Amino acid sequence: MARALLSTAATVALLAGLLGGCDSEAPSSDAAPSPTPTPLAEIATETVAVAREGFCERVAPAALEAALGGAPDDADAWSNGERARLAPGVRDVAHEYGCAWTAGAGAQGTSARAWVFAPPVTTGQAERLRRDATHARGCDPVPDAPAFGTRDAAVRCGDEVRFQGLFGDAWLSCSLRAAGPDLLERAEQWCATVLQAAAAG
Repeated sequence: MARALLSTAATVALLAGLLGGCDSEAPSSDAAPSPTPTPLAEIATETVAVAREGFCERVAPAALEAALGGAPDDADAWSNGERARLAPGVRDVAHEYGCAWTAGAGAQGTSARAWVFAPPVTTGQAERLRRDATHARGCDPVPDAPAFGTRDAAVRCGDEVRFQGLFGDAWLSCSLRAAGPDLLERAEQWCATVLQAAAAG
């Protein structure tokens, strides 16, 4: 999670001048099956509008379990203006709407996160965020990654893959930390799920 800590420090510094809880929902026994999310590569993400508001309650439970490899053991959520745990060892007032889920424990544990900045983000600010992400220590750009909005970045930092990008004036980020050779595929599906939940309208 060192990547998350680096990202938090960078974004807090960037947004200093710019200025809900949502637990994952377990499907009821009679609920209709959740549709399989459209692959990220098949979404014209450059034209998707994202609302700068809470979206976590709209994340499909089945897609969350697919990302984690099982039902979540723990869930956390935060809203703009709340004091929240933004990264391991980092608690601060959030300027975002976000959520995180974990499953398992130890080295084999998995975690899925997603958040959107509450303040609007300009293209210039987004470009700085993109550069910070792609040049973070211990992280490498994902080759041939599908687009995730504009001014986007897809990076792999050890066992974590993160997608982030600008959708209108909303900066959206999602990440998946897990072991296994299918991490990239699972992360792409997870971020497609997040985008569908966060899309305005």
